[in-house]
Amino acid sequence: MKTLLFTLILLSLCVAPFIVRAQYDGYKHEGEFGVQLGAAHYFGDLNPDKKLNRPKLAGGVFFRKQINNYVAIRIGANFAQLGYSDIYEKKNEFRMRRNLSFNTNLWELMLQGDFNFFRFNPTNPGERFTPYITFGAGVFNFDPYAYLNDTKYFLRPLGTEGQGSAAYPDRKLYSTTAFAFPVGIGVKFALTDRTNLNFEIAHRFTTTDFIDDVSGTYAGLATFPVGSPASFLQDRSYETGTPIGVAGTQRGFSGPRDQYIMATVGITFSITSYKCPTAN
Repeated sequence: MKTLLFTLILLSLCVAPFIVRAQYDGYKHEGEFGVQLGAAHYFGDLNPDKKLNRPKLAGGVFFRKQINNYVAIRIGANFAQLGYSDIYEKKNEFRMRRNLSFNTNLWELMLQGDFNFFRFNPTNPGERFTPYITFGAGVFNFDPYAYLNDTKYFLRPLGTEGQGSAAYPDRKLYSTTAFAFPVGIGVKFALTDRTNLNFEIAHRFTTTDFIDDVSGTYAGLATFPVGSPASFLQDRSYETGTPIGVAGTQRGFSGPRDQYIMATVGITFSITSYKCPTAN
């Protein structure tokens, strides 16, 4: 009996690794779907120094299809709040005097490629963590607004730089839809065979300079109807002293395009398939 028991234990120890290996080898990580929540920040004419002092809410949902052990394609829909004000620029006299501000809700649809540094398969204890890089392209919608005497005004229809006015026929109303190109890094690890956690930071380069409604030069007070909301919102330096918004003088920086960044934590749920391993 002792000999038989010893033989069974020895046989089990020899066979077990192959059973476990077969179990892990049979599962294939097909992809993930998940949700993410975090913060976003704007960079542009009101924040050219790329300070991270006014983060706002961001979040989204996505689906990631695993192409092979290292490459995945991801489609995602995200939401972010962006905003900034010249009043934060205490050490820059021009921006303090300019006194412009904006907020916007932003919606984006992104297609990205994710490239893992290591193999990632949540069913295998040895493949449950990897850093990754991501980049891609997408489209987003924005609509900047500001408050005047506690009343909310969307800035684009006002043509605050003379867009759409007879005085500046070459300045057209800008589109509130533009392209964005995210580039970022992240890490992800499996909490269980089915559930994963990831952290990601991705910077968005865009094709618009009007997320903040600021780009070129002042149109001048005479361009706007007397006493209209546009006449007050196009140049708010009157709130900090003598108005500086003379027609043709600098209001923004038309060269660089606006940008934004998102930092999120996500929970994903794995999609796996199983195929019986072929015996060697």
